[in-house]
Amino acid sequence: MTSESLSSTRKPGTAFGLFADRSQIVLIGILAALCIAISLAAPQFYSEANVIAILRQCALVLIVAAGMTMLLICGEVDLSVGASLAFVGCIGMDVINRTGSLTLGVLAALAFAGTVGLFNGIVATRLRVNSLIGTIATMMMLQGGVFLYTREAVQNHHHLPSFTGLGAGYIGPLPIPVIIAAIVFVVAFVALRYTTFGRYLYAVGASENAARLSGLRAERLKLIAFVVTGLLVGVAGMILASLMNAGQPTAGRGFELTVIAAVILGGTSLSGGRGTLIGTLLGVLVLKVIDNGIIILRWNQDLQMVVPGIVIILATWLDIVRRRADAR
Repeated sequence: MTSESLSSTRKPGTAFGLFADRSQIVLIGILAALCIAISLAAPQFYSEANVIAILRQCALVLIVAAGMTMLLICGEVDLSVGASLAFVGCIGMDVINRTGSLTLGVLAALAFAGTVGLFNGIVATRLRVNSLIGTIATMMMLQGGVFLYTREAVQNHHHLPSFTGLGAGYIGPLPIPVIIAAIVFVVAFVALRYTTFGRYLYAVGASENAARLSGLRAERLKLIAFVVTGLLVGVAGMILASLMNAGQPTAGRGFELTVIAAVILGGTSLSGGRGTLIGTLLGVLVLKVIDNGIIILRWNQDLQMVVPGIVIILATWLDIVRRRADAR
């Protein structure tokens, strides 16, 4: 497999490129319909405060979903991101309390989150444990480990303005988390679409054996994707801790389901080899607009956990249909 053949797997003129465009158009239509329907029932949907709230909620999911998109494209998955998110917030908050330094807190959080990603990558690529099983095991260890680390929420003792601003601050009219998410999205988009690294991820996900025969180091590429995802969890974890003004051991419950639902709703295949960050962005927006609609329409908020489950089933079924159509 040459580099030219790798590139050809993602040309816009291919059947996959056309389908991706169509699926994104469908998502845009769904998003528009949701916005219109919710705004008719609740006119405050378009208020500045509500729009900012939606963007802030999207930011956390999009940051981690960018890494998860890379992982799924190369044929792997990480179910430990929610548990890691909570642990990261506790560690970062604890270090800030002990040192009075936001920089040291952020570095400690990133180091821990990156180590979790590295551990998951080693388990998947070196020990050959299926990443679904391996990251469930990591999730269980983190969920127990965070309560060994702290029995209760780690409160913010120093009340550093810079820490509070990380989650609640603004630059101009935009919340800082939204700006961070936009930067992460652009960097990840460029990496996937315009770099050799991105082409190789698609190649590994499409056919790992063929990628190896062409000289690609599939294990290294997957390991990098796991570490990148871990680091992005670290970023999101510190933003969440700032928003909550504390490190909360239970903060990430169900977060992994929302992230995965958004990614596969956006058209990324669970079997690897296909997916786009534009689709992921649209998937995040659709889910968070639904969540926001549930809140402002005063429906039972337990529906917020039901919706991602339904989305995962439907999106997985559509992925199966897609792959069967491609095989014909």
